[in-house]
Amino acid sequence: MTSEAAPVLAVSGLRKAYGAVLAVDRVDISVAQGEIVGLLGPNGAGKTTTINMILGVLAPSAGSIRIDGIDLAAHRSEAIGRTNFAAVYAPLPGNLTVEQNLKVFGLIYSVPRLKARVESLLETYDLLGLRKTKCGLLSSGEQTRVSLAKAMLNQPRLLLLDEPTASLDPSAARDIRARIRAFADTGEAGVLWTSHNMAEVEAVCDRVLFLSRGNVLLEGDPKTLPALHGEKSLEDLFVAVAKETLTGQEPA
Repeated sequence: MTSEAAPVLAVSGLRKAYGAVLAVDRVDISVAQGEIVGLLGPNGAGKTTTINMILGVLAPSAGSIRIDGIDLAAHRSEAIGRTNFAAVYAPLPGNLTVEQNLKVFGLIYSVPRLKARVESLLETYDLLGLRKTKCGLLSSGEQTRVSLAKAMLNQPRLLLLDEPTASLDPSAARDIRARIRAFADTGEAGVLWTSHNMAEVEAVCDRVLFLSRGNVLLEGDPKTLPALHGEKSLEDLFVAVAKETLTGQEPA
């Protein structure tokens, strides 16, 4: 759970404009050590754009991003070195084996004692029997486990997950959620998680932010937030936010 220490992610006044179009506008986000924060909203709300700016893939038009207290704009390499990312739509190179992928990305992240770190992750993520298998031959659940192992290589302070369990069967998705929850519960890192699965979000996240047209519309505990806005469930609240995004009406 959360602590009183400085947040592992502090986003302030984040803005991204494409000409006259504002994809993200004045977004503030914080993620504490030991916390999993859900970044929610319908397609086009600005979630992936926000994550890409935190990853340093996109340059913000305005605002600041601090990762573990380090300003991303001023010290990009140091800040990015404290993050990692996983998403089912971003599989690892399929022509490399599980072990080769982990070694290559470990070199990219300058992971110390890489051989031992790879062995530890292969064991932790139940990949020992797949170490010589090319990633392109793995099932969706197996590929997700490899992606998470890759994301843990540098022992990130901030883990970014974009739809990490999309397309997985319920058993595999439950396993992935448990692994990520256990990672956060060490209290040494935080997680920013996007998902369209509201039952999953309620089960895993400590706090959620709803994005609407590039703005944070709502924020709070996923278990209590719906009732505060007159909705029966987090899914109902999501639909209300999506309706506001499309029609310009306020959520019920």
